[in-house]
Amino acid sequence: MTGAHPLRSKRRRSALRTAAFLSPWLIGFAVFFLYPLLSTVYFSFTRYDGFRQPAFNGLDNWSYVFTDYPLFWPAMRNTLWLVLVMVTCRVAFGLGIGLLITKIKTGTGVFRTLFYLPYLAPPVAATLAFVFLLNPGTGPVNTLLDAVGLPTPGWFTDADWSKPALTALALWGVGDLMVIFMAALLDVPKEQYEAAELDGAGAWARFRHITLPNISPIIMFAVVTGVIQAMQYYAQPLVAGKVAAGVIGGSGQQFEPGYPDKSTLTLPQLVYNLGFQRFDYGTACVVALVLFALSMAFTALLMRRRGGLIGAGE
Repeated sequence: MTGAHPLRSKRRRSALRTAAFLSPWLIGFAVFFLYPLLSTVYFSFTRYDGFRQPAFNGLDNWSYVFTDYPLFWPAMRNTLWLVLVMVTCRVAFGLGIGLLITKIKTGTGVFRTLFYLPYLAPPVAATLAFVFLLNPGTGPVNTLLDAVGLPTPGWFTDADWSKPALTALALWGVGDLMVIFMAALLDVPKEQYEAAELDGAGAWARFRHITLPNISPIIMFAVVTGVIQAMQYYAQPLVAGKVAAGVIGGSGQQFEPGYPDKSTLTLPQLVYNLGFQRFDYGTACVVALVLFALSMAFTALLMRRRGGLIGAGE
């Protein structure tokens, strides 16, 4: 028993030393994540406009969002569409461009630079450029399509084409994924490809059984980060909707997001519109919590089913 006290004292000192090293992260986590999250949960059950004291109103905000708020479900559908379609297209396109450039023998640096440069464009500037390029009346894209006898979509002025137009904008800035996939593809052992060729494996078999299993962690990283980015998709659809609607935007000028016909409305736009334009912080917190829950659910599902990305190659 005489040695028990020194042992407890040593463990206590070790725990304190560990806590001291972890304290910067613990403080940052508590201040910048835990406290805002708990505050958001609290305000979601109150009537609060940022000026008067919060007044508890139970589940009124939650009931209003899910049953009476006309913009919530269109924004939910649009956000889920972007997560499922835009993220899938970006990952597939980025992987395809990465594969293509790794196969090029000459001029690799030039092509890599050309594909990466659009990613460096500021989101607002890139969106403005795309809206003017895809202008149904004067844009060069529709002018070219009309010249060759193809249909000319309305793009950002057509509810059926606005989300595909946003997806095209996202594909234009796919340089970040291209660089990540190129690094992963170049890291695949060449010996495995050589052995597969000796066994008579074709290009598709090599890609399925060698490339995919080796780069699966990078694919998972691209999908998870893409889902998180899609859940935070705010500037591009808002700017595209405002410009397509002819709203230049000035202080005090009101604009209901989602033009045309709520097709570009996303959940982050609702959070900003409710919280900082209508000063309905309680309802905005409900939408923010829904967005947080969706992000966590998608991430957890992807992490649990990450083996499905390479299931065909195993």
